[in-house]
Amino acid sequence: MSLNGLNSLYREVILDHSEHPHHKQSLPSATNKITLKNPTCGDVINLEIKLDGDKITDIGFTGEGCTISQSSASMMTDAVLNKTTTESLEMAHIFSDMVMGKEHFQADLDKLGDAAILSSIMQFPARIKCATLCWWALRKSLGDEDDD
Repeated sequence: MSLNGLNSLYREVILDHSEHPHHKQSLPSATNKITLKNPTCGDVINLEIKLDGDKITDIGFTGEGCTISQSSASMMTDAVLNKTTTESLEMAHIFSDMVMGKEHFQADLDKLGDAAILSSIMQFPARIKCATLCWWALRKSLGDEDDD
């Protein structure tokens, strides 16, 4: 696929998740809730997770933000739904490393689903916080306070 084709696909996936976000909802039965803000650009995410044991059985987000933050949240919720907390935290670390330009095996990136397309966000350092806000919310809501 040409570079033009890849850029077009990238834009289409981002816009689709932004205009038609998956799991953009409040969860009255959530077991874990967190709100994070990106003061740099004003993005806000309210992440709500329903755990059954160690498994994410439902997930939702609300809040406002730029196209990147909203798209990333939609992609993240798709990726971690029905995963264990361990699998979800592993994915959050892979995503964080990916947008910072660290190398990963393709099998690791495949775990991220559509979110892997955000790997090119590292070319826009000001947008990295937008893309990672929801993933940080996931980590903090699941008790992972480690800084990368």
